[in-house]
Amino acid sequence: MAGNSFGQAFRISTFGESHGVGIGVVIDGCPAGLEIDLDFIQSELNRRRPGQSEITSPRNEADIVEILSGVFQNKSTGAPIALFIKNNDQRPDDYEHIKENWRPGHADFTYDQKYGFRDHRGGGRSSARETAARVMAGAVAKLLLAHHDIQISGYVSSVADIHVTLPYTQLDLEKTEENIVRCPEKATANKMIALIENIRDTGDTVGGVITCVAKKVPSGLGEPVFNKLQADLAAAMMSINAAKGFEIGSGFEGTKLKGSEFNDAFAADIDRKGHPRFKTITNHSGGVQGGISNGADLVFNVAFKAVSTLMKAQQTVDKEGKSVVLEGKGRHDPCVLPRAVPIVEAMCAIVLADHWLRNKMARMED
Repeated sequence: MAGNSFGQAFRISTFGESHGVGIGVVIDGCPAGLEIDLDFIQSELNRRRPGQSEITSPRNEADIVEILSGVFQNKSTGAPIALFIKNNDQRPDDYEHIKENWRPGHADFTYDQKYGFRDHRGGGRSSARETAARVMAGAVAKLLLAHHDIQISGYVSSVADIHVTLPYTQLDLEKTEENIVRCPEKATANKMIALIENIRDTGDTVGGVITCVAKKVPSGLGEPVFNKLQADLAAAMMSINAAKGFEIGSGFEGTKLKGSEFNDAFAADIDRKGHPRFKTITNHSGGVQGGISNGADLVFNVAFKAVSTLMKAQQTVDKEGKSVVLEGKGRHDPCVLPRAVPIVEAMCAIVLADHWLRNKMARMED
């Protein structure tokens, strides 16, 4: 199976299945000497883990991280870093009813078409449990970026037709973790929670949008052709389970603006050392121009569809083409958004760490 690795200079390879022994990641390219804060990695995993609230999957996984290689005396050695978490609360029998049947909206049919064989226990590699490996790698990337003051904050900006009322510049993003839906606008968060609870009680699911903001991203990250910064971000975000849309800056709304309205004009001032410092007055581009960061906030949205597993009957077919009725079993999220926030942040951090390291090789330094 190809396609289990991502990145170039900071490269990750994930492994493991939803109901296998565990989930892990190998990080190649992390510079030696980086302090690896195990408590921070664990705290990031805790934000993604199931069973954290009444609006997430009740699967009871502690997701305790283990370091297998690449770290000595709490610092990276420059060798590949291997991180691993065990699966403890496995219930493969919950999936016996889909062994020969294809669930609507899932990868069951497409896996069978591609490989002629699949792990039906929770979807195997197609399960969102794989994203725990990304969060571990993203935590290491965040530790690297923190040395350069780069800060990444994600939050739920909409659930169905409930939206935050203010732009991110007017929100206190430090309040994102104060509620179980991870929306920094309290009144809106309460409406989102009520909607998700109502949807859950009917046996259905609901989707929405996560907004991510990266501050203090230096100008010059990204490549001008195939590995444009927004292109790598789009690839990273669209690789997340249930992701169905990506837009950066003003996105699709920006198509309604004329060029004279969209263009981000430059301004200049002087920094503490007396050197000219440039910035854009507006940020319709979302911090990227020509595929390269311009020093403004990096801002993008990721749209997530409603979770495919429903606790109600759905019509489908089995491998023989016979019509069957499936009803969801097991433990599933009624809305993926709250647990997807740290995943979006992690993938953003991995992209930025990768491009930051690649930038070190882009030109000679004085």
